[in-house]
Amino acid sequence: MNLQEVMNYLKSKGSDQTRKIYSRHGAPENSFGVKVGDMKPIEKQERNNHSLAQELYATGNGDAQYLAGLIASPSHFAKEDLEKWAKDATWYMVSEYAVAWNLAEHPNCAEIATEWIHSEDSRLQVVGWAGYAGFLRTKKSEGHDVEAVKTLLSKAEKEIHGAENRVRYNMNGFIIAAGGAYPELTEECKSIGDRIGEVKVDLGQTACKVPSIRPYIENMEKRNRIGKKKVKAKC
Repeated sequence: MNLQEVMNYLKSKGSDQTRKIYSRHGAPENSFGVKVGDMKPIEKQERNNHSLAQELYATGNGDAQYLAGLIASPSHFAKEDLEKWAKDATWYMVSEYAVAWNLAEHPNCAEIATEWIHSEDSRLQVVGWAGYAGFLRTKKSEGHDVEAVKTLLSKAEKEIHGAENRVRYNMNGFIIAAGGAYPELTEECKSIGDRIGEVKVDLGQTACKVPSIRPYIENMEKRNRIGKKKVKAKC
């Protein structure tokens, strides 16, 4: 399919009701309101069509950008292109999922994510924390330097309450991901959650809540999910 055909498909699957729901979550006006399930046929057909993904992302349409993240080929991203995606994301579902997934599966994920986490640009920080967390949840992270993760856990604990809104949310998610990915860090991550306390994030006019670190990790323990990793970050 070409760009126009995909855009026509997305438009046909959009609804005002879904667009209103997404809008409350921060989606841009330039969106059709397409349910993720309705994107799956295109994802299956065009998976790893990186050139089409780039065209879709450049439209600035919220739905097109999300779909672009699903069909892009992580290994085909130059660091500069991935950074442009991070900076041009129209809302958090794009930055924290569509872009972060591709960072998580990128061959140089840990290096890029760490650089972005230390950036002054909150757009890069968000994708850095989210992408690194996604990486920790995948089999690609097996054998990864646990000391590097500990360093970032310390940074998150010290800075989380003073961080920008969505950065704060994704620092919280990183701590949970680390505690779930590394059995040797599980207790420490729960303790970090205790020391941090409640993480307050403005989630707009939604019913969403910030996951509490200790209860979330303990639930993973009950389900025997500690140390269990996925093949891919994308879902």
